[in-house]
Order: sequence, then structure tokens, then C-alpha cells
Amino acid sequence: MNVSEDALAQELVSIVGKEWVVTEREYMLSYLQDETPEPVRPKAASNLILVKPISTSEVSEILKTANQARVPVFPVGGRTGLVGACVPTEPGVILSLERMKRLEIDRDNLMVVAEAGATLGDLLRACDEAGLFFPPHPGDEGAQVGGLIATNAGGVRAVKYGVMRNYVKGAEVVLATGEVLNLGGKLIKDNAGYNLLHLVIGSEGTLCVITKATIRLHPKSEHSVTVVVPFNGRHEALQAVQKILLSGVVPLAIEYVEPDEINLSAAHLNEKWPVQAGRAQLLIILNAESEEELLVACEKLSAACSEIGAGEPVLAETREEQDKVLRIRSNIYTALKPQLVDILDVTVPPSNLGDLMDAVERIAAKHGVHLPVYGHAGDGNLHVHVMKEEGKASDYVAKVKKEIYEAGVRLGGVITGEHGVGAIRTQELTTATDEKELSLMRGIKRLFDPNNILNPGKVIT
Repeated sequence: MNVSEDALAQELVSIVGKEWVVTEREYMLSYLQDETPEPVRPKAASNLILVKPISTSEVSEILKTANQARVPVFPVGGRTGLVGACVPTEPGVILSLERMKRLEIDRDNLMVVAEAGATLGDLLRACDEAGLFFPPHPGDEGAQVGGLIATNAGGVRAVKYGVMRNYVKGAEVVLATGEVLNLGGKLIKDNAGYNLLHLVIGSEGTLCVITKATIRLHPKSEHSVTVVVPFNGRHEALQAVQKILLSGVVPLAIEYVEPDEINLSAAHLNEKWPVQAGRAQLLIILNAESEEELLVACEKLSAACSEIGAGEPVLAETREEQDKVLRIRSNIYTALKPQLVDILDVTVPPSNLGDLMDAVERIAAKHGVHLPVYGHAGDGNLHVHVMKEEGKASDYVAKVKKEIYEAGVRLGGVITGEHGVGAIRTQELTTATDEKELSLMRGIKRLFDPNNILNPGKVIT
């Protein structure tokens, strides 16, 4: 840093007040990491200052001060990410927008204006109370709106409704220089020049700090059902996915799970998974405006699965039953985490997902390792878990990951579909991306952040 830590702390105190500047490391420990598995999580730097502004103007002054002093700034949200994107890896400022959490529902325009520190849980509750629906659900409801946008979060509901990029219609952002931009707004159409808003979405805190967003909503669907369908094997389950989609049914979610992992998750929660049959299962969520529409969708779904020889489906109809099934699915990662080295999220065209799973199976056999898989079958997003292997030289991890990434790219995919690049995938991005594309990305980074103070060492290096 080009300024002493004490001097910088005093500058920050003058902006936000003494109560909201933390310099003692023991009081900022939870801000030094995210949910990235410990074996691959980057280490936090020393000499860090945590600051918690309450307004966009305070964020602007903080960034202006940091930019002038060439001090790195690490924006953080709910710290629920899995690639170390918000870990402060250099001495500098941790910028938490947790105090900025106002929400305002606009029913007339089917929009919500939310500050960056509002949580996903806050957003879902506000929408529910207003009789509206926010479709994306990346998992942890402690995630914050700014982080959801910065990571272009996805989750289980992407099949029917897409990811965050499909919902963010406007954003207030602060550049590294402290300048404030208002991009988009309560608009369905906006074709006025280059779409800077879409550059910001998914930029992982490297281009600007998101302080507020305008997010599109839907009317609430009155009827829904969750169906768990067992199959004899993986290929039957994935073949059923294509038949379901070709039938005209567009589920809210189509998740692929296997009995060992889903039962482990259920046990972790002291719950019981409702289906024990089959070597592979699909968890399918349907929603509709009427009971008749939902019934027609269920009949088409049943017919498509029956063609493949599926077992007897189990329906969760009450809200409590549906929440339980989704909760168990959402906790597979948590259940596996103690024995986990890394979690990958390679994404391929949905019709190639079976080929990717076959490749993962061959890689596991080749290296003599266990690679549990599950994922978002409807959008081709596979979560491969690289597990700890007792008595095995640690170099297997890099080899296994490299071969899985190569298989994904060979099948027309990318190395990450929702977790992002963060700090731990930068090398893989470099090797799997065209050099001209990387050059353009680096040029964009320099234009937005000429002194490289925003989340340095993440995404593009």
C-alpha cells in the first residue's frame, strides 16, 4: 500500500464513522474466507481493514480514497461462493455492503429495487408477501444481492427461468475512481449502445462495486409439485430429461442425483430421502397457474419417463414436503464437504451431459479415485466432487481436474457454469480460453479499473 494502515484507517473513519471500521483481525475472521473447500481456498492476507458503508456516497468516497492511494479493495457479500472470489488475498480494504439492505417492491412494473446488502432470504420474503415470485435460487439464502449479481448466480431453477443475468434490468455501480454509474432501469427493452450492465453481471467484483439493482419479478404461481423419479441408471435418467423437454413441459428444475450422496445429505440433516429405488434419480419441480395446467404437465412428465422404463415416481405436494426435498438436495455439498478437496461445475450442452459423466467415470477409474457427481441436468451443469484420498500422492488432484476440464471443453462446454473463476480457477480459464478473448477481457479490466485495485488476482491475471 502507498499509505500507512493507520492513516488509511483514519481516512475511512472520517467517511463512515469509527463504529464501522474494523482493524483488529479477530473481529473480521468471518470476512477472510468463503465456502470454498479448505484444501484449495486461498489464504487471506495480513494488514487488512474492514469497512461497512451505509450509502452509495460512502462507497464512492472509500473507492476514491483507495484508488488515489493504490490500495486494493475486496468487495464481499454473504461469502457463500465456492472459488475464493471474495477472499482478500493482498493487504488492503475489505468492503462489506451488509448495512445497505433496503428493498422496495414495484408491483405495477413487476420489479424490485434492492440494495446490494439485502439477502436472498430478504428478497424471497418480500416477494412472497407481495404475491410475486423471484425465480433464481442459488441455494444459500444468506447470499446478498450484490454477490448474486457479481457472480451471475444460477441454481436449481435455471431450466425454466434462467440465471441472474435474465433478471437484472438495472444497476447502480461505483467505479474504482469513485464515479457512480446508473445502468439500465425498470425497462424491458434497452438497446442504447453497448450493454455495460451485462459486463458488470458476473464480473466478480473486478470491474466495479454494485450498490443497488433493479430486478425483474414474476407473478406467483399458485400451484407446484416436486416429483422424484428413479431410473435403472444414469443414461436412462438423462435420456428422460431430453424427452421431458421435447414433450413441451418446461420444469422449474430438473436435478440429477444418485442414492449414495442424496442419502448422505438426508442423514446429515436428520431427514429421510423419500425414494430409495434406482441407481439414478431425477428431482423435478413443476409450477403452473392452475391445477389443470399442472395436471397436464404431470401426465406428460409421467409418459416421458415411462418410455424410458422409469420406476414409480414419488410426489411431494405440500409446501412442507417440497421444501424438505429441496433442502436435502441443497445440502449435498455440505454433507460431502468434510472429505472434499474441490468442487467443479463444468457445463456442457445438456444433450452431452451423459458423455461428460462417462468421461468423469473413466477418469475416476484411471486414477483410482472417488468422484461423486450430481447437478442441474436440465441445463448441462455437472458438479464433480474431488474427494480426499488417504495414502495417495496429492498430485492426483491437479491431474483429475485437468482431465475433467479437457473433457468438458471437448464436449463443447466451459470450465464453470455458475461458480465462476474467482481466485482458484484463473489458470484453468487461461488454458481453456482463446488468447484473443483473454486479451479483450484484460483490456476491459484496465478500462474499468486502471490501477487494478478492485479484487486483484481474481478472474483475469
